[in-house]
Amino acid sequence: MTTTSDGRRPLAVRGEEKSRADEVADDLLEAYYAPEAREMQHIGSYELPSEAQVEHIVDLARALLFPGYFGPDVTRAGKGELRALVRARVQELRRALHRQVYRALHHKRQQSLGQSDLECVECSSRADSVTDRFLARLPELRTAVRHDLNAAYIADPAATGVDEILLCYPGTYAITVYRIAHALLAEGSVVVPRMMTELAHRRTGIDIHPGAEIGQSFFIDHGTGVVIGETTLIGQRVRIYQGVTLGALSVPQGEARPIPGKRRHPTIEDDVVIYANATILGGDTVIGAGAVIGGNAFVTGSVEPGAKVSGFKRS
Repeated sequence: MTTTSDGRRPLAVRGEEKSRADEVADDLLEAYYAPEAREMQHIGSYELPSEAQVEHIVDLARALLFPGYFGPDVTRAGKGELRALVRARVQELRRALHRQVYRALHHKRQQSLGQSDLECVECSSRADSVTDRFLARLPELRTAVRHDLNAAYIADPAATGVDEILLCYPGTYAITVYRIAHALLAEGSVVVPRMMTELAHRRTGIDIHPGAEIGQSFFIDHGTGVVIGETTLIGQRVRIYQGVTLGALSVPQGEARPIPGKRRHPTIEDDVVIYANATILGGDTVIGAGAVIGGNAFVTGSVEPGAKVSGFKRS
């Protein structure tokens, strides 16, 4: 069989020997069905959550939290007309969210059962409950993000107004998506909340696990490179800068994985300021209220309330 000028073999035609594409396809097919790599393929089975639809859900939720700033324009109308518009948008969000919540619940159930059923009535019922409880929290979420916006305006003299913060600040986007995802996780959703925060991670460089507990009036300035782990506890009015890591100490090779739910990440109490590129690690590490952690500090031990830490502090 002839080859092209760059040495590649062209696709075969009928009657010719197998082409390179045929050989690769056969090798991949064999790899797909290898027992040790079964979780790396999902062929001919039920639907998984859609990344594009999860992004659409985030956009719908932000349009309800910040009408006119995000989503379709809101035309000048009376309260009755505006109510009808908001109701329609809530219904649209419910339809989209329910489907993705259902897909994720169904997937996890099938994994646990070792099955591949195409539908699950129980999962659909659970998705109904999760979705409706989440929707009921939208007014509460709007209040939470309002406090975050005010904290950003107070903390950053470069901000000309809340409008600029909403439209321009990556930290605000990441925190808002985190609060949506955290509420959804708290109501019993799986996978979808993490997909939401990973969307924000890709857009902003800010990685906040939806399981983290973050108090009122939280502000991330600049933001790129911020990492906040799953079991982190953050109090009220905390301010952090770019490159900050609130992480876990690594598990030595050969040791068992930590028990799910066990604290692995630090506690940051109220009114703490953490400057750029500081790293704070460990589930037993507590940064006391009002403490200031300087840039590039490496902290693996607790810090007293009101203390100022620069450079390195190790337990």
